[in-house]
Amino acid sequence: MSADAESDKMMYCASCGTPEIDDVKLKDCSACKSVRYCGVECQKEHRPQHKRACKKRAAELRDEKLFKQPESSHDGDCPICFLPLPIHIFISASYACCSTTVCNGCAYANVKREWEENQQPACPFCRHPTPATQEEADKNEMKRVAANDPVAVREIGMKHFNNGDYERAFEYWTKAAELGDASAHYGLSIMYWKGVGVEKDENRGRYHLEEATIAGHPQARYDLALKEGRNKRYDRSAKHFIIAANLGHDDSMKNLMAGYRGGFVSKEELAATLRAHHAAVDAT
Repeated sequence: MSADAESDKMMYCASCGTPEIDDVKLKDCSACKSVRYCGVECQKEHRPQHKRACKKRAAELRDEKLFKQPESSHDGDCPICFLPLPIHIFISASYACCSTTVCNGCAYANVKREWEENQQPACPFCRHPTPATQEEADKNEMKRVAANDPVAVREIGMKHFNNGDYERAFEYWTKAAELGDASAHYGLSIMYWKGVGVEKDENRGRYHLEEATIAGHPQARYDLALKEGRNKRYDRSAKHFIIAANLGHDDSMKNLMAGYRGGFVSKEELAATLRAHHAAVDAT
């Protein structure tokens, strides 16, 4: 179907053929976005003949989002030097006062400056004084939670998870995920896949894993690649490894090399990904 014909089709209700005019506003099918309806009744009536095409197109749209190469990981850039943050959490520093993560280089430069100028320790980004006690640090973090800061909400959930309070962890991670936090989606995927604190549900686990992947979470994409490989969907697995490796994920690069030896990845794909992986690592 031509683009003009496709555009014309979207100007009419897919069920009754009513055109979109001033007093008739058509609404897209929420799943596939490829047809429109003038009302709920028309959508229900058209559902049997549209169901198969809708499901196929919805899957295509999902894959377009899933296999799009993110510009950076879910952590983004250091807000001070504007270089990409390392995907390894141990070589960056997080501050609860403003829920900001900075690279270790900027954190070290801040500490060095404070020592040389005999200043009191403070956050390198917002300059809030470093808490003197854990109680003060917790109070600062809860202020961020009250402000619906997704990072702070997720971190509180992590504390509950590590302490074995899975019910509260699920509550906080669900809220953080609703606020768009990729790591919260990843945490929920683990809970659902393993049945930790919730009833085991692989469909929900996969949904949250894919949401974290779409948001640029390299480890989530790596896990998804492994699951695709176990299901013998090697082409999808290789695509995920390539995208994660392009972000600097070492284990994805190693698995991609194994895929090349197994004949699932071409020499050109491996070479291009290796160059992108080196560039991503060097940039952090």
